[in-house]
Amino acid sequence: MFSGLIGYRGTVVSRQRLANGGMTLVIAGEGVANEHPETKDSIAVNGVCLTATALEGDRIRFDVIPETIMRSNFDALQPGDRVNLEYSLRIGDRMGGHFVYGHVDAAARVLMRTPEGQGERVRIERPASLAPMIVDKAFIAVDGVSLTVAGTGEGWFELALIPETLARTTLGERPAGSLVNLEVDPMARYAASVILSLSKDANA
Repeated sequence: MFSGLIGYRGTVVSRQRLANGGMTLVIAGEGVANEHPETKDSIAVNGVCLTATALEGDRIRFDVIPETIMRSNFDALQPGDRVNLEYSLRIGDRMGGHFVYGHVDAAARVLMRTPEGQGERVRIERPASLAPMIVDKAFIAVDGVSLTVAGTGEGWFELALIPETLARTTLGERPAGSLVNLEVDPMARYAASVILSLSKDANA
């Protein structure tokens, strides 16, 4: 479980696709000395919950399965790219964002960026399958960052990013055309599932 409040970033050291369709990913991570992660620990990388399989200094290795690759922007990562890192919540940690599971729903493209006040307005694709769950003022995690939807339209939604978010996370570095990971509010996902199930029952 995560909060979507990004305290650290990492740098991709290597990304190797495997013959079986999977991937090994090695990240040089900030915060290793403070957080003391161990193998088997869950760590969110760009919002994707991964299990650390090996640690050497500040380098963390992950095994990534095809399902995760299909739903995320990991296939677009290159050595040197920066990623958002969040170590899993501990009992007693302050909960300042929203509950983020690290179960990414889809990757979507950044469509445009516009300066707004001290920050930026960022427009992102809204996949049709997620549209009912991405509505004005709803929570959404974008590359693992807990955010509020600032506006929606046909095939898109917008975020209003403050300078702190732009400086502390990789969202300040995502140009138009780049891919970001989306995780809708878990409550919205469950509500949509119940409504769909009731609708199917009513039409049966």
